[in-house]
Amino acid sequence: MNTSPSSSANQTETLTVGGGCFWCVEAVFELVEGVKSVVSGYAGGHVENPTYKQVCEGRTGHAEVVRIEFDPAKVTVERLLEIFWDCHDPTTLNRQGADVGPQYRSIILYTTEAQRDAAEKSKAAAQKRFSRPIVTEIVPLRKFYEAELYHQDYFRNNPNQGYCAVVIAPKVEKMKKKLAPQ
Repeated sequence: MNTSPSSSANQTETLTVGGGCFWCVEAVFELVEGVKSVVSGYAGGHVENPTYKQVCEGRTGHAEVVRIEFDPAKVTVERLLEIFWDCHDPTTLNRQGADVGPQYRSIILYTTEAQRDAAEKSKAAAQKRFSRPIVTEIVPLRKFYEAELYHQDYFRNNPNQGYCAVVIAPKVEKMKKKLAPQ
């Protein structure tokens, strides 16, 4: 990231979140204006360089997450966090729908104190919309491991695959409506 004052027009930030299957979360954040890239990966665990198979076994401590690179002049961390709360159920522990295990937990991994503060504030605001307690972890990002290449842009590359058609497509359509200008 180039942070020199003369390049402020090109400055980007990153936010890493997990809300179930990373294919779903990736597909949602790719819709957001101001988001430059979304990369699926693993974070929050203790195994170095985990594989998808290892993460799926649920013993690495890692969650399926996405690293969102965005232009803060076009979309704020606060707005991305609002979308995060809308795109999954943060009240279910270690699961989203039929995806079960600690790798599918709801998690925000912050890199700055400002991100941590924004995450805590947005969690408190989001809690007012849910009848059950939010179980989302808010923890520092220690290391992000990029998922295997076949996981990247999965929904875009496989829209007719069963899981994509049945689970991701309806979620994407719902979020498109929420993201549309009023």
